Amino acid sequence: MDAVAAAFEACPREGFLPKRERHRASYDGPIQIAGGQTNSQPRTVEAMLRLLDVRPGQRVLDVGSGSGWTTALLAHLVGSGGQVLGVELEPELVEFGRDNLARTGQPWARIEPADPDALGRPDDAPWDRILVSAEPRELPGELVEQLVDDGVMVIPVSGTMLRVTNPGAVVTRHGGYRFVPLR
Repeated sequence: MDAVAAAFEACPREGFLPKRERHRASYDGPIQIAGGQTNSQPRTVEAMLRLLDVRPGQRVLDVGSGSGWTTALLAHLVGSGGQVLGVELEPELVEFGRDNLARTGQPWARIEPADPDALGRPDDAPWDRILVSAEPRELPGELVEQLVDDGVMVIPVSGTMLRVTNPGAVVTRHGGYRFVPLR
């Protein structure tokens, strides 16, 4: 079993959904969680994680951590020698995500409120990997600047999934996707 499949097995989606939605965990589509946000389609999350190519020991930023599922998956991928920080704007989701993440037993991962005046977490940069689960209209340079020199970011921009690598912010395109807007 490869690392991404192992992460999905270790962190089942069901534990990151509201109780009333847990029976739908196997549904391969987005599921409403709170604050107008969704728990992303599993096939999309898998594709994003494969593009991100997370390695053990890396520092990863999870922008738009929502229910905490992607934060937990990333934590499994980096292992106890790594660090994952999920940031979320919706206060209700910060608490929901923290509670869900706490049940995974991965103390090297945490979820914090996002700063509404700063995209990502520039004060804690640089990051080896950045996963963005919300959609801006244009590629945000302030997130690219938070990557290490050989870093990777996966982000949906105007309906297209982008993989951005440093140095030089080299962009490759990987199909069409829909996400909630990045505010």
